[in-house]
Amino acid sequence: MSNLATKAKMTHYRWYICAMLFFATTINYLDRQVLSLTWKDFIAPEFHWTNSDYGTITALFSIFYAVGMLFAGRFVDRMGTKKGFLWAIGVWSVGAVLHAFCGIATSGIVAGQWFVGFEGARNAIAAVGDIGLVVSVSVTLFIIARFVLAIGEAGNFPAAIKTTAEFFPKKDRAFATSIFNAGATVGALVAPITIPLIAARWGWEMAFIVIGALGFVWMGFWIFMYKKPEEHPRVNKAELDYINQDSIAETAANNNVAKPEKKISFIDSFKYKQTWAFAVGKFMTDGVWWFYLFWTPAYLSDVYGLASDTTMAQVLLFVLYAITLLSIIGGWLPTYFVDKKGMNPYAGRMKSMLIFAFFPLLALFAQPLGAYSFWFPVIIIGIAGAAHQAWSANIFSTIGDMFPKSSVATITGIGGMAGGVGSFLINKGSGVLFDFSANTNMKLFGFEGIESGYLIIFSICAVAYLIGWVIMKSLVPHYKPIV
Repeated sequence: MSNLATKAKMTHYRWYICAMLFFATTINYLDRQVLSLTWKDFIAPEFHWTNSDYGTITALFSIFYAVGMLFAGRFVDRMGTKKGFLWAIGVWSVGAVLHAFCGIATSGIVAGQWFVGFEGARNAIAAVGDIGLVVSVSVTLFIIARFVLAIGEAGNFPAAIKTTAEFFPKKDRAFATSIFNAGATVGALVAPITIPLIAARWGWEMAFIVIGALGFVWMGFWIFMYKKPEEHPRVNKAELDYINQDSIAETAANNNVAKPEKKISFIDSFKYKQTWAFAVGKFMTDGVWWFYLFWTPAYLSDVYGLASDTTMAQVLLFVLYAITLLSIIGGWLPTYFVDKKGMNPYAGRMKSMLIFAFFPLLALFAQPLGAYSFWFPVIIIGIAGAAHQAWSANIFSTIGDMFPKSSVATITGIGGMAGGVGSFLINKGSGVLFDFSANTNMKLFGFEGIESGYLIIFSICAVAYLIGWVIMKSLVPHYKPIV
């Protein structure tokens, strides 16, 4: 009876922290989406961009993000979760807002007109005869803004995963991760029904400013809400014991002698197969999600003539990302395997990830079925996106399963770097392929032009998860924590 009373009195502050992670991730993806939803119909006509120009910008963003992740994880481990997160979201919010001033800077460089406002900059650029110079300068300036955005955004997932390891026991981490990771879906869901409207009403520049300002609001809440669970006045002993149940059980198994936590240097991190398994899984699959995120609005515009500010395009993107909310099941499934089937957390996660790896195969049919209706590829991409987010929640949680808390952000950063490299390859390759296929009217399996290019990329996205899972399982076939 006393046990029941204790459980009834347990606080649940960890879920408030999880909610903060959710909102941070939502803002993260909103900031990331502004460019993809404005470039084709608002920015490209002003600066004369091609698909390849956009592909270069998104590909370099992936590289900046990858390099940033490599160091952001170590930075967060050293600075601590609270300060590390504040630095991350502060920097990326500044980067998001910087995009808005790329037009004015382009006007100043190519036309000598600096203090003209957004509308004045557009008029000045339109009067410039050297289109090549406009393209070169504007692309360079957007790359600089994306660099700042990427360096800041690189800190989100290392900090969020570290926070999850601090506030949740192993069996609940995938579920908590799936909840905050759903912020990526919600951000992508809200973006198409807000960003194009802001851009159409007040100009594309205001879309970057309004969305970028949300990060500064979040920082104010984080300052007052976050403390480590053992120091937080709103976390009582019952909740703290629940959070620390893994270390309590380990101490009990060692005759009540607590083992000191292993410290792993940055260089030593690369000596473990567990690190490489996580990195390979991220390399193979992160680019798929980023391709869907960055290119779906352009896909609807290029293949079906649906501009991002049209009602139908907004409905399609809303439905697509609404479907991806099913990914929350991905966090619940390994908990079921652990609690009901008696599996260890790693085995439960790997089994779940194998299940999720089969759903992206539907992308093989996206382009063929798209010949009948644009609803088919939208629904298929939504299902593939849900599978990715479910996969992502679990692959992130494998770090907490096998590495000490002091190294969680570092390993997250290393894997994030690998994912960024994969994203660079698919984004840059997509831009080049789409321009080539459109300009040469390439034919493949009955598809012509840019549609044949999308067929190739969709096929790569379809098989990436199964290949990644097989390599991960080969590297770490069984649960093997670093002790």
